[in-house]
Amino acid sequence: MQMAIWTIIFASGPAVVVAMVVGSGIALFQALTQVQEITLTFIPKIVAILMTISFTGTFMGEKIFKFSMFVFERVENGF
Repeated sequence: MQMAIWTIIFASGPAVVVAMVVGSGIALFQALTQVQEITLTFIPKIVAILMTISFTGTFMGEKIFKFSMFVFERVENGF
């Protein structure tokens, strides 16, 4: 269970960090300019997350693959 949690943290970490940074930047921009456009919050975050996933996809896939192989080996050996 602990390995599953760490795998989730490492695999989703880059996208979550980028979303938080972009969201904070947009919130600061909206607070400074008082522009309250709803699409201004979603579109940049979606683009940033998609770019992050495209750059770190192999890293995330590797972590998930290693965890899957670990689980399959445990099932094969009877835990």
